[in-house]
Amino acid sequence: MTERVPDPAHRRPAGLDDVTVEALGGFSEALEMTHRARGHLYAMHQLTGSADFALDRVVELLRQGGHDAWADRIERELIGRNVLAGRWTFQLVEEYDDGYYREFQDLEREIRDELAGGRRHLYEAELKQRRRTPGRPGHETAP
Repeated sequence: MTERVPDPAHRRPAGLDDVTVEALGGFSEALEMTHRARGHLYAMHQLTGSADFALDRVVELLRQGGHDAWADRIERELIGRNVLAGRWTFQLVEEYDDGYYREFQDLEREIRDELAGGRRHLYEAELKQRRRTPGRPGHETAP
């Protein structure tokens, strides 16, 4: 019954076994986790930068309140400070993107190209077929 067959972009290539499909699905899921981690890294980058700029107002208010020593200390010790040795957050983002993140993406694409003809999300597509209700609106096999 063709009603149970995924759309062509998500059909398992002939000879691809269940274990390999599961492994590819696990690799894809792990990559999705790195996408999320990258998003959190970018959030940290933006929030840290915003906090650094927010300190400008703190310093201004401290000076207005006559607390020059505290304002000086915050300017000297905190504003513009590296978050890690020699690095601002943009450098962390760049290093992550150019190293671990790029390697992860490249390996996932390469293994998928070699073992599954480049098809993505085979595990999920087959899971969709098992969990859907054929013939019901909203449960179609493909767009």
